[in-house]
Amino acid sequence: MMMQEHTRSKQDCKIRINILDGCEGWAHLLNLLWCLLALLIGSIVILAWVPPVSRDALVHHLAIPKLYLTHGGIYEIPSMVFSYYPMNLELLYMVPLWLGNDIVPKFIHLSFGLFTAWLIYAYIRERIGASYAILGVLLFLSIPIIVKLSVTVYVDLGLVFFSTASLILLMRWRQDSFRLKHLIFSAICCGLAMGTKYNGLITFLLIGLFVPFLYAKYGPANRTSFFRSSAYGLIFVSVALLIFSPWMIRNYLWTQNPIYPLYDQWINAQRTPSQTVGVLAYRSLFYNESWWEIALLPIRIFFQGQDNNPQYFDGHLTSFLFVFPIFSLFSLKSDSTNVRNEKIILIAFTILYFFIVLFTSTLRIRYIASIIPPLLILSVYGLKDILSFVLKISNNSK
Repeated sequence: MMMQEHTRSKQDCKIRINILDGCEGWAHLLNLLWCLLALLIGSIVILAWVPPVSRDALVHHLAIPKLYLTHGGIYEIPSMVFSYYPMNLELLYMVPLWLGNDIVPKFIHLSFGLFTAWLIYAYIRERIGASYAILGVLLFLSIPIIVKLSVTVYVDLGLVFFSTASLILLMRWRQDSFRLKHLIFSAICCGLAMGTKYNGLITFLLIGLFVPFLYAKYGPANRTSFFRSSAYGLIFVSVALLIFSPWMIRNYLWTQNPIYPLYDQWINAQRTPSQTVGVLAYRSLFYNESWWEIALLPIRIFFQGQDNNPQYFDGHLTSFLFVFPIFSLFSLKSDSTNVRNEKIILIAFTILYFFIVLFTSTLRIRYIASIIPPLLILSVYGLKDILSFVLKISNNSK
């Protein structure tokens, strides 16, 4: 029996020799990935070690906290509409600014990118393995828009981290027999996402809808009911709004609109004129794009990104985020129930988030950055499925 197992192990190793340059070669490849990751992070740190020069950083994310420090507290600045945005990360930036340093805020922003990489690593390692997890982290941190954001004083990486944490905790809630603590932590992270940037409202909307749906579909048969599902949804919404409420209260006191300037044409219709040009019509009129170019936006965004060009989404994604998630769909029938359900959640979140942004605001890479971690996880699943298929073909040819 032991002889058979030893023979089978040698055969498996021979298969890997054809695909991964040998079992020992795979270990060397893992070491190489770790070295590449360290080199990548080191390079990003070096790039971040210069004073901020980006426009939004200088006129918004650093300027508003600096004005608050000069004034001695938070106060209304009507001439700057972005001063009404939620400012969780800007409050953190105030500490180094108070000490006279405007470079440390870059590293605060970078740290949220690294925290997101850790979430991706932990998630993939638990479901696929450490080898794929480190590959996923390397791919995530090397995405051009992530590199750009990591060396810029923005808030998008904070939003990406809190949105990803909320989504992963939601899946953990479903997997762990709907334990309430996971739902509450997911709601807290969602509230922090909303308090970081208004795009977090999309995360709030989607996960708030996912909660009752997931419990109704996957909850215990003898306990599932409309009222119990609704109660879980209400708990999530209440906790998330409670975390977000300080910014809503501030804006309501100043403008009578808790999410000012969003939807002010409806909330304060007499004060704010309504928008007359839709976002897709805007692309057609100002960018002279045809109907088929607009229809292909969900694909173009992975291939046509250009920095500082709003027509081409003001940033770069990578083509593998479009290609490899497709391969992850091929194994849905053979996946375990848990993996299949989580893939469906990741796909639903990604598609719905993208189209909400597409139809409600200018389409920029930063505005859809929260879908990058779900796409990255699906990409790693796709890579694993491709490798498994190649190993299977190689095994059958022996």
